[in-house]
Amino acid sequence: MHSFMQFLHSLKVYARLYIMEEQLLTIRQAAEFLGVSLDTLRRWDKSGKLVAINKDGGTHRYYRETDLEILTSDLMKFATEWIQDGVEFPGIFHCSTSSIFNARLSKMEHVLMRMPGFEKLYSLITLITGEIGDNSFAHNLGKWPDTAGIFFGYDLTKQIIVLADRGLGILETLRKVRPGLPSHVAAVEVAFTEFISGRAPEKRGNGLKLVREVVIDQPIDLFYTSGDAEVRMRGSDKVFRVTRGQRIVRGCLAKIEF
Repeated sequence: MHSFMQFLHSLKVYARLYIMEEQLLTIRQAAEFLGVSLDTLRRWDKSGKLVAINKDGGTHRYYRETDLEILTSDLMKFATEWIQDGVEFPGIFHCSTSSIFNARLSKMEHVLMRMPGFEKLYSLITLITGEIGDNSFAHNLGKWPDTAGIFFGYDLTKQIIVLADRGLGILETLRKVRPGLPSHVAAVEVAFTEFISGRAPEKRGNGLKLVREVVIDQPIDLFYTSGDAEVRMRGSDKVFRVTRGQRIVRGCLAKIEF
């Protein structure tokens, strides 16, 4: 019994040490980490989306760094909620201009090129990510319905990249040069398979055609949706096919896995 009580005491000591060593951030530091306002963090705390803790019974809010990392790890959830409902998401994922996007894309490339096993693939991953992101800016420049810019997030340890925009979508964009397009499915298929010229020297859809060609030839998986059209290219024996999904997606949403 004595040894068991000693064991319990040791567990309590280790637990206290863990709590002491756990990285806690003030509300201001957490806001800077996530790129959101203090008011946003307070709303998230109240709604239960990201709950703060009070250290030693005090009134000041603190946040566990691990909680912030977990919050930002579900990229598809954030991107989907943003394009569908306009919910707030960590500002570190928002690229309001193409220059900001390309700067962050270069940063991702530098990290990816140093990862073992991606010496030959990193440039192609960067290429198709850039094509999808630039496509959103090119199609919506000066025409954003509300929020300008794109969602761009990645977790290279999980080998996933997510991009999204709250723009016009493929169908509305291509109907300006192909007014006869009947559906989202038809528009997305054209965007991924044809060179489409608008007013010279403008070209639309060419970037997505390149994306399709790279994904088919490389160990890269792609999910892409706009409106109710979906593209799923997975596995070693990929077939390009556009199908009709169960819901209408505003703008465009893409997930790259490698």
